[in-house]
Amino acid sequence: MKRLHMHISVPDIEQAVAFYNALFGAPPAVVKDDYAKWMLEDPRVNLAISSRVRATGVDHVGIQVDSADELSILATRLKAAGNTTFDQEATTCCYAKSDKSWVTDTAGVRWETFYTMGDATTYGEDEEIQAVAPKAACC
Repeated sequence: MKRLHMHISVPDIEQAVAFYNALFGAPPAVVKDDYAKWMLEDPRVNLAISSRVRATGVDHVGIQVDSADELSILATRLKAAGNTTFDQEATTCCYAKSDKSWVTDTAGVRWETFYTMGDATTYGEDEEIQAVAPKAACC
């Protein structure tokens, strides 16, 4: 089953966590000094926030899938639509290990489709994504 993903860059993690806790009526599933993530069932969303020195606001949106096969299907659809994708395998980002396929839609919005295989102890690196698409984040 797929889950909508949104990543928002915030100026202050503690204030943002308090706001989203109140909005969702639930604490985040992951909390770090520079990052928090809610895995909600209603609505079915993976909302991540971070204070990683990017412009504040919506950084990117995406679709999280439950298997590598689902990710392959989504990436194939994007390529068939004529969009250029940037694929990453076994990358570490947002304190998780994932395979990803990135694309920019017709309005310039960055989309991340991804399958997460496990947790990571570090935020990860996103220089490669930024070099290919400066507005993209790693999560």
